Amino acid sequence: MISRRNFVGALAGGFLAAPLAAGAQPAPKIPRVGSLSTGPRSAASASVLSEPLVALGYVEGKTIIVERRYAEGRVDRLAALAGELVQLNVDVIVAWGVKPLEAVRKATSRIPIVMVGGNDPVATGSAASLSRPGGQVTGVTFGGPELAGKRLDLLREALPGLSRVVLLRDPSSLPASVRQTESAARALNLHLEVFTVKAAADLEGAFKSAVKARAGAMQLIESSMLTAQRAKIAELAIRSRVPVIGSLKLSAEAGLLMSYGVGLPHVNQRVAALVDKILKGARPADLPFEEPTKFELVVNLKTAKILGLTIPPSLLGRADEIIQ
Repeated sequence: MISRRNFVGALAGGFLAAPLAAGAQPAPKIPRVGSLSTGPRSAASASVLSEPLVALGYVEGKTIIVERRYAEGRVDRLAALAGELVQLNVDVIVAWGVKPLEAVRKATSRIPIVMVGGNDPVATGSAASLSRPGGQVTGVTFGGPELAGKRLDLLREALPGLSRVVLLRDPSSLPASVRQTESAARALNLHLEVFTVKAAADLEGAFKSAVKARAGAMQLIESSMLTAQRAKIAELAIRSRVPVIGSLKLSAEAGLLMSYGVGLPHVNQRVAALVDKILKGARPADLPFEEPTKFELVVNLKTAKILGLTIPPSLLGRADEIIQ
């Protein structure tokens, strides 16, 4: 027979043991995602990944943590920032551009990587093939070589009589992108000069050289450094009276004459979807690279009027958006 004292003691011991047992259960692991960009820190840059993740059901800070690192235009900082993300032992890293991808690949061969941008991950050694990458990298590209020719063709349509074009790039641009544009220029019977700028301070000199070379227009290869300077490029373009086409809608909104390329909201959604699959157990090696299928043409009519240009109705009729 159990005495009253022993019974009460056993009962109290049971109550004490229960919360201890419950407390011993490990808390569920919150997935941690790294994000590395050459660009500046801003609310807009933070939302490009958080908004599509929220749409997939994640709650940042509660069911997912995003560790963001920005090089603020300094490519030399990427290696250290990539190292920070590796030290945090994140579950997957999103590399926004070619240079961030290079930095992350040097920093780790273990953590899965989702790359954003570029157009030929096979040529750069990031993947065995687009359909089966075979390594630690998958991602979303910005389209193939045909886009270089399309942008030049749009310039020629907007500017009848165009014969000389400048291609503006920085050292991070892939040589393949330059070769593709040169090939497209030859096919369209356009004389193309390639200008390379290493820093924002070089932009004014590039536009002065474009005017001296009697360039009728400029095509911009949108790297992280140059997109961070899109407002300055638009200002110099108007001051120099050199129409410029880019690949991102944001550049046309900043004052470039036109942009033609993939829509970023769609790209960000696909990036988040790949991150989600990896967090749920998929391997980058088995996840095909995604290529855009829809492109948008944006025309800045306000800039055209400042430059004294009349954009043909046939081109305006095909524009996805016209900025008045």
